[in-house]
Amino acid sequence: MKATQVDLNADLGEGAPNDRELLQLISSANISCGAHAGDADSIRAALQNAVEFGVVVGAHPSYPDREHMGRRSLDIPINELRDSILRQLKYLCDMASSEGARVCHVKAHGALYNDMATDQALAEKFCDWVREFDTRLTVVGLAGSALLQTARVFGIRTRAEAFVDRRYQTDGTLVPRSQPDALIHDADAAIKQALSIIKHGYLMTVTGQRLSVNAETFCVHGDTPEALLFASRLVTSLREEGIRIAS
Repeated sequence: MKATQVDLNADLGEGAPNDRELLQLISSANISCGAHAGDADSIRAALQNAVEFGVVVGAHPSYPDREHMGRRSLDIPINELRDSILRQLKYLCDMASSEGARVCHVKAHGALYNDMATDQALAEKFCDWVREFDTRLTVVGLAGSALLQTARVFGIRTRAEAFVDRRYQTDGTLVPRSQPDALIHDADAAIKQALSIIKHGYLMTVTGQRLSVNAETFCVHGDTPEALLFASRLVTSLREEGIRIAS
């Protein structure tokens, strides 16, 4: 069945220059909780702009690692990680409330996101923390990941995510950023991948194999130089296909 609408999201509030412009194109925003990037000003601005443009707000917590922008796995005591995640969620929710917004979903950032895609035990802990903080939150995670499977078992609403600007391995995980072919920089290739998932339910992996992907939301990383171009081109392509952008 042909899709009639898709959710387009971006990771924002990290200090990148195009947040406001992206928020005029997307339907959901994953806003930094300050542990990997961004500051009070950039986070508040993202929240204010999300409210202005009617974009659904989500929290974007991470390992507490600003030095590596949350893109390095941290081996820290699990209670320390729990306390950090709960502090991050409270920080963003409090700030959102002061700006007239409500946090509706949570999407982990960087290494934490990737670790929970395959680490069942970590995924269970994270779901525990989300449920402890607010049972109304939807968990956004990599399509087909251990995190989404775990969240469903925990009775948490989920949203399966695919990436417009990242390449995939044959097991469905993302190519690590340490590899030169991890990111898609060509707009035509990015749009082709997104449309292939939306229209046909599959993409081509970095090794040229077909991978089935069932996704409900599509991410453009707000801190990549091509983010605004990718989002604009994708919105235009979807409109031409009769598919609207909506959360």
